[in-house]
Amino acid sequence: MKLISKKKRRGSNEKVKNIINTDSKFAIVEGYKSARTSLVFSLVAENNPCVAVTSWSKGEGKSTATVNLAISFAKMGKNVLLIDTDLRRPNIHNLLKISNSTGLSEVVGQLTDFEDAVNRSVVPCLDVLTSGSIPPNPSELIGSSAFTSFINMAKNQYDYVILDTPPIGVVTDTLLLKEHIAGYVMIVREKVTTHGEIEKAVQAIKLADSKILGFLKVGCSLQDRKRYKGNNYGYYKYY
Repeated sequence: MKLISKKKRRGSNEKVKNIINTDSKFAIVEGYKSARTSLVFSLVAENNPCVAVTSWSKGEGKSTATVNLAISFAKMGKNVLLIDTDLRRPNIHNLLKISNSTGLSEVVGQLTDFEDAVNRSVVPCLDVLTSGSIPPNPSELIGSSAFTSFINMAKNQYDYVILDTPPIGVVTDTLLLKEHIAGYVMIVREKVTTHGEIEKAVQAIKLADSKILGFLKVGCSLQDRKRYKGNNYGYYKYY
């Protein structure tokens, strides 16, 4: 699985709703920049360029927030790899309008090389590896030595590796990633995610002997603009 410099892009240049681009509102772009800055310091402290983004349940905007974080990192001019590790209900390819004919499943299963599966320069400095086909054994694939070898290779070749993961309250696949990452970013949605769900997520990650690097709150209403200093997105460190 050798990385080479060949550039490839399979998909459309169509702008997708809720994905940050040149037409996005200033407050939203700045909100993700703020989250990125906090997260960069956390990754440096942990000496690990890999982070997993999760939520408690589906429908909280996790995959959209993960894509936007990855784009924000890429805007620093750093080489970023975004990987869809949700091998049950993948969504990254839908959000970015790119092919999902081959991806993580095929690379880890050694059915294809990384170069044949990765989508190069989806935006400048951002490569994307979609999930690929849905395997019959997602947990075993994520927990395999082949996955470990792949992640180590990716961390050696990219400045940052960002993983979109399944909701932690739905399946346990996400916790299998703990050995590879600096920690988790938890997506919480205004008026959807409950305090009880946040507490359960914190406890599950602590019991797995890992850590939450921060919370990214999405979906704040316009009425909350003053409360959240004008940003529709906020980032909160967890200690």
